[in-house]
Amino acid sequence: MSQKGIPLDQIPMGTKASVLSLNANGQARRRMLDLGVVGGTEIEPLYKSPSGNPVAYRIRGAVIALRSDVSDKILVTA
Repeated sequence: MSQKGIPLDQIPMGTKASVLSLNANGQARRRMLDLGVVGGTEIEPLYKSPSGNPVAYRIRGAVIALRSDVSDKILVTA
């Protein structure tokens, strides 16, 4: 039984989610892995910039800003 994930950039502010998978390759994937975005990691969107991009997320106790072109490649389950 597999879970269907939704892109991280579609999670409402303040809703905690768990990472299912990464749909990125190369440097983008490496950066996400370096930030601790691996399967099972809890992520919470905290703040959205006035323009809506980037969004600040709490990942493993750190607050990290990700642009939507990066966060839409992270599949999560709420």
